[in-house]
Amino acid sequence: MSQNNVYTNKVEEEYMDIVSKNAWALVYQKLGMSSQQFCYTWYEAKKPENKPLNRYRDVNPYDHTRVILKRSERDYINANYVTLGRCNRRYILTQGPLAFTVGHFWLMIWEQNTKAILMLNKVIEKSEIKCHWYWPQAEGEANKMSFNDVRLEVVLVSEEDCGYYSTRLFKLRDMESGASRDITQYHYTTWPDFGVPTSPVAFLQFLKRVRESGMLDPTDGPPVIHCSAGIGRSGTFCLVDCCLVIVEKEGIENVNIQEMLLEMRRHRMGLIQTPDQLRFCYQAVIEGTKRLDPNFKDEDEMEESIYVVVNEEEAPPPPPPRAESLTRAPARPLPAIPASESLGSLQLSGGADSSSSESSPPTPVARSRSSSGSSASSADDEDDEPRVIADSVGGLGEDLVRRRRRELAERVSSMKRKAREAERWHALKRSLYKPLTITFGFILAGIIIYSYVKH
Repeated sequence: MSQNNVYTNKVEEEYMDIVSKNAWALVYQKLGMSSQQFCYTWYEAKKPENKPLNRYRDVNPYDHTRVILKRSERDYINANYVTLGRCNRRYILTQGPLAFTVGHFWLMIWEQNTKAILMLNKVIEKSEIKCHWYWPQAEGEANKMSFNDVRLEVVLVSEEDCGYYSTRLFKLRDMESGASRDITQYHYTTWPDFGVPTSPVAFLQFLKRVRESGMLDPTDGPPVIHCSAGIGRSGTFCLVDCCLVIVEKEGIENVNIQEMLLEMRRHRMGLIQTPDQLRFCYQAVIEGTKRLDPNFKDEDEMEESIYVVVNEEEAPPPPPPRAESLTRAPARPLPAIPASESLGSLQLSGGADSSSSESSPPTPVARSRSSSGSSASSADDEDDEPRVIADSVGGLGEDLVRRRRRELAERVSSMKRKAREAERWHALKRSLYKPLTITFGFILAGIIIYSYVKH
């Protein structure tokens, strides 16, 4: 496919049709409704002894695809096999380990003969722990981590900082047999929760590095892929990877991104958590397809100066609960489309109207704590990195950039003002609750005493 010949394949036509109709939220909601027709169970996840092992109350592994631990007092771990024969891919998608499930996490890797871990989240995001730190913080045997409950120990052999991601090599050793294996971790550090990477280009470079290692090939055990819940960012990675495999094998005309997502959701619930992530999958597949062309030129492909990052501390309120986000339309405008040099012409058709209409932000679900002291919540952080795109892509000018930043700042200010007003109202209700309760009690007591005296 010629690089100058855009709008020629089915995926791009479908993408442009959704952009022109501003229908990402509707398409995403339709997929969520289709997923609700699945009749799969998660009885094991709801057992009282297993509930504390789930990071989020509404993200549970299906029974028919869950990973079963063998050398453990309990066989449960919040993880599923995602097997796609058409793509010759098999992954294990799991949540970020809790403090007391780290041993289970490493036992799963040992028993499944896994050679690679893909970590797509930061340990701490928005001042909240999203994943327990499950590897040694320094190299060498002196700093190894030992897990006596599963008889395993982990040594950090080496670490490489690649800018927006890191790679680490671990030595995983069985304390019973003395056998050991090398495990490679690919840690993407700039992917916001409930959000998308800065650019399809950066993400595709990361995917290329992982693919070239051979860790995704079915020759060894399945790679373990996790974020915080193991459904949003993890699902996005797997969907793009699978679609590009089909492009290589069968051609872009045989790729149906929505059908592929529904097939993946038959293995683990809730994959892809927001319309933004779905839109990013389309963009990454389109961009990745262009890069398969032998005539493609990737000059300045990592140019990041075209992105203006807004202060993440002023981001909008949290999105809805993880499972509810499958069927509920987003309550705030979608951010601007992430861009790259070969998607520039696509941006023009989307224009500035590609955001959905603004409405009140959703109310986050209250957190709860299990008896083991772990935090388990349905709500999570908002996108870490809202963005606008400068005039070097798609013909957007500096005035538009400034206007979008100003509009975003006004929206954030309005949301904060509404939040303060709501808090004042709740404080007023709380201050009135006690005196009103006492007054009502006196009145009720008087009525009872009067009735007793009268009779």
